[in-house]
Formats: sequence, structure tokens, C-alpha cells
Amino acid sequence: MIETKNINFYYGDFQALKNIDIKMEANSVTAFIGPSGCGKSTFLRLFNRMNDMIENTRLEGTCKIQQKDIYHKSVCVDTLRRNVGMVFQKPNPFPKSIFENVAYGLRVNGMGNKKFIEQRVEESLKAAALWDEVKDKLKKSAYELSGGQQQRLCIARALAISPSILLMDEPASALDPISTSKIEELIHQLKKEYTIVIVTHNMQQAARVSDYTGFFMLGELVEYSETKKMFLNPKKKATQNYITGRFG
Repeated sequence: MIETKNINFYYGDFQALKNIDIKMEANSVTAFIGPSGCGKSTFLRLFNRMNDMIENTRLEGTCKIQQKDIYHKSVCVDTLRRNVGMVFQKPNPFPKSIFENVAYGLRVNGMGNKKFIEQRVEESLKAAALWDEVKDKLKKSAYELSGGQQQRLCIARALAISPSILLMDEPASALDPISTSKIEELIHQLKKEYTIVIVTHNMQQAARVSDYTGFFMLGELVEYSETKKMFLNPKKKATQNYITGRFG
């Protein structure tokens, strides 16, 4: 589903990513762990070209989704971002109703069929495990929801335009333990239909939700393997030190 070769990425003269090769399976959850500033989020943002928005950056190497180089000049970035949804660290609902938050992407992409939009909003809220909590207040402001509900609303908004990949950058770091648990349960459900890549500082969370884990340090992918293998028997000393809390 996702493959990179010899990825090097620069912010000006600073090299943030160094020679990263990775292959991620479809319908799996891949977690990236590592100390702050190690390149996890920079790498994640390559997959929907969000780093394009930052001035004075440079990418070397290839990044493919479904065997297509997403940085080729023929690629339409808007189309790519419809295929690769993104959920951020802090919930960021729009100043609109709950319904219009989920419908937003459909409308922006030219969908005018009222019945289809209503159906898709309901499907997306159900997929985000939020429908039962909001079905009677769809016209109310999204800001009236709790933080955990707002984050699930943002997930529903990302799902509404039918992506195949969902990127999550610390999706539960701003949430309480109960809301975090709901997000983790949701990730388990969503991987049946989506390929999910998550950045997390919480190693217990990575162990709970992911099938594969990549450990980053100083811009390098130190180790990448099945999650159980990495946490029970890491190959690299640096990985073992990080997982056991000796540094990082």
C-alpha cells in the first residue's frame, strides 16, 4: 500500500529524515514511535504531501502509494489528499454544525446530492462510533461536543470522502483516558476498511493498536517490524533502550 525508498528530507540545511526505506501493508495499523523531534510527524506528512506547504523544504527519494509515485509531476495533490485522510493531534472541528463538519469535504468536492450527503454523513458518524451520541443534535455546533467527541467527529469528517489511507498524528494525546480508549477501539474497527498510520509518543498505545511499529531516532528509521516482535525482542540496542525507558 505504502512504500518509500531512500527518503531524505530537508528543512533548509537541516536534514530531518535520512535514507528511510519502508513498506506498509494494506488494512493494517502502523505506528511510529521515538523521541520528540526525531522525524516521525515529518515522515507521516509525506504521505499526503502536507510538507509541500512549508517553505524551503526538499525531498529526495521515492514515496509510492499503491505503486504510484505520489511526488510525480502528473499527480493531482487534491486527489491525493482525498485518498489520504488526516487526523491531527488536537481536535479541529470547523465552526459549523456537526452535520456540516462531516459534509464539508463532500460539498468542497462538488457533491450536491442532498440524499447522498445525508447518507454519507450518517455512515461516517457510525464508522467513527459517534452516531448514537449525536444523531439527535446534528444541527448543533461541533464546539458543543467534548474533546473526545470532537476528535471522533474529525475522524468522521476524514472518512466521509472515502479515503483508503488514514493518517493520525498523536490523535489521543490531548484526550482523557476514556476518550483515548474509544479512539483506540475505533482504530481497531477502522483497519478492516482502511490502512492506518499513526504517530504516538505513547508506547503502550502503539503496543495496543498497531500491527507494525517503526522506531525513529535522529531522523533515521532505526527498526521496523511486527509490533509484538519489536516490543518483546527488539533487534537494535537503541530500540531496546527506548522501549525500556533508558532514554528518550
